[in-house]
Amino acid sequence: MDTYSILVVDDEEDIAELVRYNLTSEGFHVTCTGSGEDAIRLIRTEGFDLVVLDLMLPGMSGIKVAKTLRSDPKVLNIPIIMLTAKSEEPDILSGLELADDYVTKPFSPKILGARISAVLRRKSEPTEKDILRRGDISIDPGRRRVEVRGEPVELSFTEFQILVMLCRRPGWVSTRAQIVDGVRGDNYPVTERSVDVQIVGLRKKLGHCGHYIETVRSVGYRFKENP
Repeated sequence: MDTYSILVVDDEEDIAELVRYNLTSEGFHVTCTGSGEDAIRLIRTEGFDLVVLDLMLPGMSGIKVAKTLRSDPKVLNIPIIMLTAKSEEPDILSGLELADDYVTKPFSPKILGARISAVLRRKSEPTEKDILRRGDISIDPGRRRVEVRGEPVELSFTEFQILVMLCRRPGWVSTRAQIVDGVRGDNYPVTERSVDVQIVGLRKKLGHCGHYIETVRSVGYRFKENP
């Protein structure tokens, strides 16, 4: 079985240690920190398979940490499980907008471990409904994988984001500004002019499926409604 690397972000040392002990005994490799700022640094430099993130942290809150991670193209796909003492509906909803699951304190370490395993399993084994299929193109957003007639196509981060964005709304026009907003992330500048360059490269890599991406003059681009 693969050894997954988990980052636990909680400023309550006794809780962090309890989680670390139980997850380690289940075969996970666990790192702990009590700081949101340190968590972001560790995630960007060391990489993890999943983050257990306390909502209420001193300084940088868990929500702020999650928003920062979701806006960073290098780490935005890392699963997040929110861990918090708050159980009110608004907090759960705000957490789930950014996280893959939500566990309230007090909690059973075994239940947390089961939740972690379930999230990792969903990420590694996408169901048929997770796959986007448009004509001869197949897209697995979770694995960031694109195939044309069963053959893998290597795309850059921006090309992939643009393709997914357009494919999710076939027939709908996205302006260059909307595309820029959809793929923008920290340290990854995208301009409206560069969108045209990305589209050219994307069409070329998609080969005979490149014509699925249509230009709407003076507006932007759309994915062909019935390719």
